[in-house]
Amino acid sequence: MGTGSREQEFGQPGAMGGSQGPRYRQQELPLRILVPTQFVGAIIGKEGLTIKNITKQTQSKVDIHRKENAGATEKSITIHSSNEGCSQACRMILEIMEKEANDTKIVEEVPLKILAHNNLVGRLIGKEGRNLKKIEQDTGTKITISSLQDLTIYNHERTITVRGGVEECCNAEVEIMKKLREAHENDVASLNQTNMMPGLNLNALGIFSSGMSALPPAPGLRGSLSGPANYSPLLGPPSVLGGLYGVPHSGALSLQQATAEQEVVYLFIPTPAVGALIGKKGQHIKELAHYAGASIKIAAPDNPDDPERMVIITGPPEAQYKAQGRIYGKLKEENFFTAKEEVKLGAHIKVPSSAAGRVIGKGGKTVNELQNLTSAEVIVPRDQTPDENDEVFVKIIGHFFASQAAQRKIREIVQQVKQQERKHQQTVPTPSQPSK
Repeated sequence: MGTGSREQEFGQPGAMGGSQGPRYRQQELPLRILVPTQFVGAIIGKEGLTIKNITKQTQSKVDIHRKENAGATEKSITIHSSNEGCSQACRMILEIMEKEANDTKIVEEVPLKILAHNNLVGRLIGKEGRNLKKIEQDTGTKITISSLQDLTIYNHERTITVRGGVEECCNAEVEIMKKLREAHENDVASLNQTNMMPGLNLNALGIFSSGMSALPPAPGLRGSLSGPANYSPLLGPPSVLGGLYGVPHSGALSLQQATAEQEVVYLFIPTPAVGALIGKKGQHIKELAHYAGASIKIAAPDNPDDPERMVIITGPPEAQYKAQGRIYGKLKEENFFTAKEEVKLGAHIKVPSSAAGRVIGKGGKTVNELQNLTSAEVIVPRDQTPDENDEVFVKIIGHFFASQAAQRKIREIVQQVKQQERKHQQTVPTPSQPSK
């Protein structure tokens, strides 16, 4: 974020790079906090001396979004530094606010409020809230998280409110950010491993927190347009999304998509969510297909009481990513999963029966490594009968990034098997024709 009318930026040269080298990598997760507007002046200090002292001592860059949301009771602050630098800067800011509150008697308590992207919050909470409960117990704090209802197409961050003394809040910040960074690093690693979205601007996808970059756009790629930094197609209205990534308004596939290999993914969603996905008179599913550049069909149920319905998505890797991402986002947005639940869906993909053994690996080694690498559950049923195309199903269960990473890795294995089979066919001599 640059200095301008919307914010004030303070930092040390070494915090951003230069002679001391970069202090943090572009893909690292910054610490974002909310502070009461009346304390912003004290945090900056006379002629900026207080905030300059913070940045100097912590070797950090601090963005104070002072002029955003005019009239708001709270302002956001983004801190870029090492993990320790972020925590140290956070402590100094909390101490300033505590002193200001005691001196002015404006408020009785000043809780720590951390902003985190919704896609990361589920992993912070943990199964049945276990992660959050442990942090509360270990640090002696009370932690609450803002409702999903507070999310909008322009705001995809949740507020994590930590109540306790300064020391307790600072200890909780370390543990909370540790969990958020782990989730973020796993997501970035999944994207780096897959390399599956040619020309797709990940910053514009809005998956990552505002105020940070996701991955640098690949050089020399065309048709990749940026949206606003804090805009989220995974949460936003699909009617606006048509041309965001160069998907033609006619609904036809782009040249890049048309030449890419078409893939079929069978995604399973809760049966009650079918109506929301289809939309009024089929409008939502049509706009989703148009936005992603994919064919999206909902299969008829085998049984009216089936808890899940199968969504058949056909398109190249980029279209798969967009369509599946939007479906995951829609289910969360429409509250088909609770605030404490992470959206985990099952996906089936077909692979040649000759490649199934390679996906499993000797003694299950490959499939176990695949699960460890992607955090998805991968199942290759052994009792399957190949279909008419000599293909069998591989089942994948996981959150969005885990599922995407597993899908791409499995497709890589299939491609390797196909290449080896082609090479084998080329080296096998053709039998000579008998002479007449």
